[in-house]
Amino acid sequence: DLASLAFPSVPNLVRDSFYAMLLGVITTLIAAVPGVVDYTDIRSDHPAKRTATTHLTLNLIVVALYGINLGVRSSSLVDPKISFGPLILSLVGVGLLSVSGYLGGRLVYDAGISVGRHKRRTPTPESTLHLFMANLASNENSDVIFVPIPEADRLGERETLRVEIDGQVITIAKIDQGFYAFQEFCTHRFGPLSEGTFKDFNVQCPWHNSCFDVRTGKVTQGPAKVDLKTFTIEIRDGKVAVGLPRAAATHDQKA
Repeated sequence: DLASLAFPSVPNLVRDSFYAMLLGVITTLIAAVPGVVDYTDIRSDHPAKRTATTHLTLNLIVVALYGINLGVRSSSLVDPKISFGPLILSLVGVGLLSVSGYLGGRLVYDAGISVGRHKRRTPTPESTLHLFMANLASNENSDVIFVPIPEADRLGERETLRVEIDGQVITIAKIDQGFYAFQEFCTHRFGPLSEGTFKDFNVQCPWHNSCFDVRTGKVTQGPAKVDLKTFTIEIRDGKVAVGLPRAAATHDQKA
């Protein structure tokens, strides 16, 4: 487009830009197929779901803009230079596409969407269980409050649950017929450990392959250098329960 404005005597520049744009729209529609698959694979409570929705919406708007642009351009293919209307549509499309591309980069590099360097055979958690300690605080006399975890007893070997208890996100894993609880996010770049793989009593982060002992939280393989926080698990009244410090519940009640 800009070349046709700078060199109006050069033939077919407007026509060439039309076909280049048409090719771009076609390849975009093809690329949208894996994009939609990736989007539907993001769990509904994932922090990056809103960013992914914005990214998807901007891409749809850009495709619509370029579709309109093609319709406008189709009647002026023999013009020596591009007209004002199609040029503005192209510039707006490029601007929106740049924003969408930035969001796409954040989804991959910051949120780890579609990043997986392992193949886990067991299913990963599709949602997060949200639980609260406040109702249990008055029933406990120790410094640790044990919160029953629904559905934990249904876990198969090497399966996981993702649980959020008063703001703390915890992974519950069943390994060798025992239950283990540890912080959900890797200490390296916050990868979701509930989606990791297990070898013996080690959990491997799906993002950068850091490994931790689920019994102690100790780092067993880098790049992570900081140990995980672990939580006590007990079977109470036939239910799996995770222990958290009473101070957390007291603080929440005061707040």
